Amino acid sequence: MLGWLAQPAVLPWLALVFGLCVGSFLNVVIHRLPKMLERQWREQFAELVPGTSAAPANSGAAAAPYNLVTPRSACPACQAPIRAWQNIPLISYLALRGRCASCGVRISLRYPLVELLCGALTAAVAWKFGVGWPAVAAAVVTWFLIALAGIDLDHQLLPDCLTLPLLWSGLVASLLWTPASTTSLPVSPVESIAGAAAGYVSLWLVYHLFRLCTGKEGMGYGDFKLLAALGAWLGGRMLLPIVLGSASVGALVGIALIVSGRRGRGTPLPFGPFLAAAGWLAMMWGPEWVSAYLRLYGQV
Repeated sequence: MLGWLAQPAVLPWLALVFGLCVGSFLNVVIHRLPKMLERQWREQFAELVPGTSAAPANSGAAAAPYNLVTPRSACPACQAPIRAWQNIPLISYLALRGRCASCGVRISLRYPLVELLCGALTAAVAWKFGVGWPAVAAAVVTWFLIALAGIDLDHQLLPDCLTLPLLWSGLVASLLWTPASTTSLPVSPVESIAGAAAGYVSLWLVYHLFRLCTGKEGMGYGDFKLLAALGAWLGGRMLLPIVLGSASVGALVGIALIVSGRRGRGTPLPFGPFLAAAGWLAMMWGPEWVSAYLRLYGQV
């Protein structure tokens, strides 16, 4: 009955539309989750230090409920509630010409870009994996990576509430599904456990060696957990391409920003987006890359 969903000409388009909707929600996650975590940290600090207010510094009253659902989305400038027709992915942005319907303030271009990115990557996953649980898993991993990259770009933060579920779900998936020889996931339980452990320990060692040599912190613990999560989903054999690719591109981007004067030498550059991008590419085409490399050097 639903066989038409598996048609190569249909499934990616359906995935594109669904991915656009997920991207709209990811915009909420990227914007609100760091604020939610800040509130939690303030509440915990207030419990430890009597007399300290748990309300945000710019809040004159007790903090109202704030999560991914409440309060309703509103314009940051005029606080006018965003109506349903104004929240249709991409279409609303184009219809409003990139401006708030109430006050005319320009809407950040990042919102439609995140929606478009999520839709395009979800469609690519559907095209690559087809119908089945690997496609569902790859789409979920994609959405996590987009949210993590966006938050890290804004706040240099990779929240545990995203990295740890991504890590544990990769380990559980390796136990539930039979490893596939034609795709990058799922992997066997042994590969998943080894990949998670190697991913965390490798960056942990780099971090401490860098701090020992320079006296500075080159990355955060969230990067360790993100690479561990990628290792849990893709196995240990994908870690080296991910690390080399993310480090190389990150270095080039950092140098370009310094040369252009947009970032100082001492200004940290978030590493999470590069790890996320390299991890997604490895998930999509990692096995092909490894096989091509081995054939090139005559090892297979």
